[in-house]
Amino acid sequence: MTTDDAPQGAAVQAPSRDVARVLALLDASRHSLAALAAAVELASQRHVELVALYVEDLDLLRCAAFPFSCEIGAQSGLARPLTPEALEASIAHQLRRVRQALATAVAGRELRHRLEVSRGRIAAEALARSGPEDVLVLGKAGSTECWGKRLGTTSRRLIMEAPCSVLLWDEAHPFRRGPLRWLAAHEDDPARKGAVPSLPAWLASLFDGISPLALRHAAELERGLDRASAGGLLLRRCELEALLREDEQLVARVPLPILIIP
Repeated sequence: MTTDDAPQGAAVQAPSRDVARVLALLDASRHSLAALAAAVELASQRHVELVALYVEDLDLLRCAAFPFSCEIGAQSGLARPLTPEALEASIAHQLRRVRQALATAVAGRELRHRLEVSRGRIAAEALARSGPEDVLVLGKAGSTECWGKRLGTTSRRLIMEAPCSVLLWDEAHPFRRGPLRWLAAHEDDPARKGAVPSLPAWLASLFDGISPLALRHAAELERGLDRASAGGLLLRRCELEALLREDEQLVARVPLPILIIP
């Protein structure tokens, strides 16, 4: 259900009433492929274009030019030389996986979609291609996910700087429909007392209404969502900044999709 007839009170800034495009940032990691499935579903429901973004990492390519560059196997722990030729081959292989994943994800759907491939700094390229009316869908971690449950540096920059709403997906927790939770004001916060976010149609297609959380600190939020298994969490960017100052890896441990709005 939507909540256009919200209770009286100042309206919390909400995402746009509908979405122009759904952008999915892909790198062939499990998290990004899970995010692709969510992006396909959202784009199909809203009948908008899906744009898959794949960026060949310029910083990594530059590092491979140094004669002392090496890579360490995630499973074996063994170091081996990192050459430009080997890295180019790895990038080409990853791109083939991305193309195949996209084709599989949209198979059988009448969905406008395209793959944009560029070379540069990943976050900068994604930001340059995002507009205010888009939704950017990405995984919490990328190719470094094997090192543990951490929010990737690229994901962190995008959720803090994107001009649009960002839907952050976690491969480890399959999505189940449920309420979209939001941080309600405490009684001692009169500036926000009674403020209720409006749930636009594109979000209503993913979540079932909204549910307030009277929480303020990172530890409270983590405890409050520890057993959550359905729905998602809505955060304004200023709220996210405050939480990350307390615990920079809190977002990585929240067991729900997270929607960040500017």
